[in-house]
Amino acid sequence: MTSSSCGSSSLWHDLGDDAGAFCARHVGPDAHDVAGMLRVVGADTLDALMAQTVPGSIRLDGAMGLGAGVPEHMALARLRAIAGENRVLTSLIGQGYYDTILPGVIQRNVLENPAWYTAYTPYQPEISQGRLEALLNFQTLVMELTGLDVANASLLDEGTAAAEAMAMARRVAKNKATAFFVDSDCHPQTIAVLRTRAEPMGWELVVGDPATDLDPQAVFGALFQYPGTSGALRDPRAWIEGLHAAGAIASMCADPMALLLVESPGALGADIAVGSMQRYGMPMGAGGPHAAYMAVRDAFRRNIPGRIVGVSIDSRGEPAYRLALQTREQHIRREKATSNICTAQALPAIVSSMYALYHGPQGLKAIAGRIHRLTAILAAGLRALGGTVVTQAFFDTLTLQTGAQTDAIMARALDAGMNLRRVDDAHIGISLDETSTPDTVRAIWASVGGEGVSVSEIESGLGDIASSIPAELARKGDLLTQPIFSACRSETDMLRYLRRLADRDLALDRSMIPLGSCTMKLNATAEMLPITWPEFCNIHPFAPADQMRGYARLFTDLQRMLCQISGYDAVSLQPNSGAQGEFAGLMAIRGYHRARGDMGRDVCLIPASAHGTNPASAQMAGMRVVVVACDAQGNVDIDDLKARIAKHADQLAAIMITYPSTHGVFEENVREICDLVHAAGGQVYVDGANLNAQVGLAQPGRYGGDVSHFNLHKTFCIPHGGGGPGMGPIGVGAHLAPYLPGVPQQGGANAISSAPFGSADVLPISWMYMVMMGDAGLKRATEVAILNSNYIAARLSGHYPVLYQGANGRVAHECIIDLRPIKDETGVTVDDIAKRLIDHGFHAPTVSFPVAGTFMIEPTESESRAELDRFCDAMIAIRAEINAVEKGDLTVEQSPLRHAPHTVRDLTDPDWTRAYDRAAACLPGAVVAASKYWSPVNRLDNAYGDRNLVCSCPDISTYAS
Repeated sequence: MTSSSCGSSSLWHDLGDDAGAFCARHVGPDAHDVAGMLRVVGADTLDALMAQTVPGSIRLDGAMGLGAGVPEHMALARLRAIAGENRVLTSLIGQGYYDTILPGVIQRNVLENPAWYTAYTPYQPEISQGRLEALLNFQTLVMELTGLDVANASLLDEGTAAAEAMAMARRVAKNKATAFFVDSDCHPQTIAVLRTRAEPMGWELVVGDPATDLDPQAVFGALFQYPGTSGALRDPRAWIEGLHAAGAIASMCADPMALLLVESPGALGADIAVGSMQRYGMPMGAGGPHAAYMAVRDAFRRNIPGRIVGVSIDSRGEPAYRLALQTREQHIRREKATSNICTAQALPAIVSSMYALYHGPQGLKAIAGRIHRLTAILAAGLRALGGTVVTQAFFDTLTLQTGAQTDAIMARALDAGMNLRRVDDAHIGISLDETSTPDTVRAIWASVGGEGVSVSEIESGLGDIASSIPAELARKGDLLTQPIFSACRSETDMLRYLRRLADRDLALDRSMIPLGSCTMKLNATAEMLPITWPEFCNIHPFAPADQMRGYARLFTDLQRMLCQISGYDAVSLQPNSGAQGEFAGLMAIRGYHRARGDMGRDVCLIPASAHGTNPASAQMAGMRVVVVACDAQGNVDIDDLKARIAKHADQLAAIMITYPSTHGVFEENVREICDLVHAAGGQVYVDGANLNAQVGLAQPGRYGGDVSHFNLHKTFCIPHGGGGPGMGPIGVGAHLAPYLPGVPQQGGANAISSAPFGSADVLPISWMYMVMMGDAGLKRATEVAILNSNYIAARLSGHYPVLYQGANGRVAHECIIDLRPIKDETGVTVDDIAKRLIDHGFHAPTVSFPVAGTFMIEPTESESRAELDRFCDAMIAIRAEINAVEKGDLTVEQSPLRHAPHTVRDLTDPDWTRAYDRAAACLPGAVVAASKYWSPVNRLDNAYGDRNLVCSCPDISTYAS
């Protein structure tokens, strides 16, 4: 078998076995195209190109051990059998996760629609207006529910959102305290994540009852659960007033379903509100993905982490959406960023916003009211049984004192198909949700009462059931009065709205998205199908282990395959983003050093070209960032590295390197870098963002890495979803395995996310990809990714300089073209070229990273030669327009470059007076009118949007006026 084959054994060839068929569909260029592309790049074979690109000193000798690829239908059948080992019971566990009903029109037209799930983060706003509007709806929903002024879109889960609230509280608090108070009625997994985040920052976490244990003078902030994990609804106003008097910040973890009926955190005086929007339509999925929210007072708008969608104007003065205040983000501020967040949960946030639009304000209140009424009836019946209901004021959760009957009640409930929550040996927790029915309540009564109890007698003996929400905490006033929340009154309206938004966006289902460092590859339908199987998506993350045997097999398979691919010894699947993976890996390094008594090792060396999340993650892990210079070729400057190591030898904790480098080349001296750091007692963190260029060719765990994270949303095909979900598992050497993240709800050390296996519901995507590709297919994908990048570099090098190349003049899976000379000579900016690409139907490459004024282009292995040529032709056509400016035929202000993207308004403008042909502007090159993507807006005014921040939908008063 040659490296140019997706490959299965030739023994059974005559049978027409299609074991390699999926690889052939995943990889764009066929054998004929590969041969032609190799001629263009000047290599005889793929093997020869790999030898010229990947240093021989790190090349993998032999197969990884995954075996042959499996056809789609067989892989799906195998995964279906694994899913069948899960048992889906009625979940009454609560603790932040609830069963919900996802409307079919949203499931099919958002969650399962590639127009939504293959989109990228909306950094190019003109081609992202649909998803930006949906995220603006999400922000508006959150601001309305929380009663606060600014919301983001969005965060990862409730536990990490709470940790972000704690970090933000320390930044904005007016006192100098170093302790943070946490309500003991917060969810256990949230407290575990807070402990992990507080410890490296030197903050003391004080957990207790706010009524008796909170000393406002001693803390910089506090977090209250609302309602509590016990179900208790308590009025926090007095606690909040005490915090404010002491210059401290008040934060609340608030249930957004309860907030339809109970007073908002803003009205109660809170400065920050966080929580999970999971129960707004997103399945539990054994822990995710779910959109977390954060909302803050207006005074803190520049301190809130994550992304904020704002309203600006385009060049015609029309309203348009964009990401606002980006100077807060990690890719700008690096170690001084407000957080290391890179992935958001954009797709789940969009689902949640559409759930709110589907039901409207009246429908949402009806759902919440029904849940509370059922819970009140349940409580009354339990009292009639002689039970002691500990929670007196509640929304949907009760704590029942069960004493010596705890085991028997749990067993009877299990026999009835229900999971209750064991609080301790004498108490049980019960949480109802949108799917609960009167039969659910009756089954609980029967389980608690045991044999001989008459459910019908209990039911008939209950009189009027009053609300259990105290009058002083009841919600007042109207909610969601913005017209959009009442616009979709029928499924027809909803369907058309979703289509209208999708049509405004440019996603992977329309064209190549050549983003360097982001790996926008095929998200195959066969990989996506399992995420909405009920056996995967309807399971609570804290369900008993014997109900999650299928998931356990899935996790074990993934951990094994990732170890085989990476060369590491152990894998944690808990981190639910690449940035969380970075933090988890650095915390493992921190734990390793501290266990050895090296308490002073806190310096993290980071090359100047590193991803912005690297330095931000390092400072979160309590490390001091020391920057290492890069040489003219973009490699780590070995002399500078040696000098930094010599200066900080006794304090050296780690180095974070990206391989291949962020500059798109395989550095020849990577082993030397690892050896130098190890000799000084440090550990090597290999950022897994560029693993797409290594799978099957090299293993970071074998050439010197101690830990890496794996971006499953890049290399392993989980789609980007407009900015998330993502997953960032980490692989480690055996010596770091004891310091991997523990189980959050059990208070495990180094807990990174709320759920023990992060966003478990998207893991089947990567399982399917690896199983269908197998050893040969995964290696083939890497080889073609490198070929495609070198092909683009070869085709464009006569028109734009390629900035960095390896020892043999090759690039890795991405290449950087230098646009700075063009700006110097003509005034044409990198943004002009990016916006002009929209007219050709392309998303721009990565702009100005890692070098300002450049494009970083990553074509991925999934793009065909025809699509690569279409992109190159567009870039060459744009170069001809730049040449016209160079020659003086037009000034840059007169050229189509400066006015791009062009819209239908430009095409139909009766007052067209520009110096260039309108048809050539709107339909450049080989663009065909009938299939053209039209940008819905002209170029945005970014500065206007930041100066005039609007981050919510217009309310009804705007229309009235």
